[in-house]
Amino acid sequence: MEETRRAPIGRPRGFDADEALQRAMVVFWEHGYDGVSLTDLTRAMGITKTSMYAAFGNKEDLFRKALERYAEGPASYSTRALREPTAREVAAAYLTGSIDASTRAGCPAGCLGVQGFLAEGHLGPGAGEALAAWRDDNRAHLRDRFRQAIDEGDLPAGADPDTLARYLMTMANGIAVQAATGATRDELQRVADAALHSWPPA
Repeated sequence: MEETRRAPIGRPRGFDADEALQRAMVVFWEHGYDGVSLTDLTRAMGITKTSMYAAFGNKEDLFRKALERYAEGPASYSTRALREPTAREVAAAYLTGSIDASTRAGCPAGCLGVQGFLAEGHLGPGAGEALAAWRDDNRAHLRDRFRQAIDEGDLPAGADPDTLARYLMTMANGIAVQAATGATRDELQRVADAALHSWPPA
């Protein structure tokens, strides 16, 4: 008597989830959260809405995952900058990294995070919290690095590490906005160099 074969449980997705997420990240990066519909996203991802919901959740969930991918990829310059030996070199690497990410060939100009902040009022609580956490973590890491620099005598004792962290992030956000409106890499590098003229001396 022949054994009855059982049908496999579930169905294979039939698409590369990693590649689909990469495409969604680029769409959010270029158009922001509020500037794209589910139809825009699924068309770019090459999948159906049903497949998107099954693999990534709703639009808010997809944005949160795209932001995580962006933070680990194009925006990872912020983590690398923290490893520079001096506070000034941290600041220079952070600003140069923001320029590179905002003017990268083959990618949208500007910053996915900045695009998200501009639509923050339209984000659901999950996506909004993810965006705020990413921003706050970046500031906290920079602040802690500058506190270390003060302890080591690399920054003057009167320097305010939180203000320095906010200053860098404000400059990086401005760089992203300028890049999105057509500023070139060379033009933005000159802006970054000018910003560093006011950096506290060791």
